[in-house]
Amino acid sequence: MPDTLAASDVRILKALQEDGRLSNQALSGAVGMSASPCWRRVRQLEDEGIIQRYMAVLGRREIGLGVLAFIRVKIDSHTEAEAEAFASEVMKLDCVTACYSIAGDADFLLQVVSQDLDTYSDFAMRVVRRLPGIKEMQTTFVLKEIKPFSGLPLPAESARRGR
Repeated sequence: MPDTLAASDVRILKALQEDGRLSNQALSGAVGMSASPCWRRVRQLEDEGIIQRYMAVLGRREIGLGVLAFIRVKIDSHTEAEAEAFASEVMKLDCVTACYSIAGDADFLLQVVSQDLDTYSDFAMRVVRRLPGIKEMQTTFVLKEIKPFSGLPLPAESARRGR
């Protein structure tokens, strides 16, 4: 985390990670700032790319996506062109909610959601196995979400310098 984040920045970021729908008035009250400086600081955090977007967190099961899986993928060769072709195709797949290039015995890690095991199986066999350059894939199914992603850790306010 850059040293440029002030204690007020951390308070703003924590509040917005918890509730991205806060009005500027509510946010400024929650972080102990007046409305205009709070609004300007949020805009600056957006311009700097620290705040990248706002989104709603949906209940996966509640919208009919009962399966959460991770697929470890190995590709045939490690040329830049092949990795880019694979990544380009993955970006088109709605069922893939995240994709990471990883170190170790696999090249990519895909996070995938699906309605049920039959739908996942169809997706894995008809789509994932046919991605460009794929050599091997291994699926791990999530049995229970112990700590799903809920935001990035931020330092304690006392650890940052004030603005």
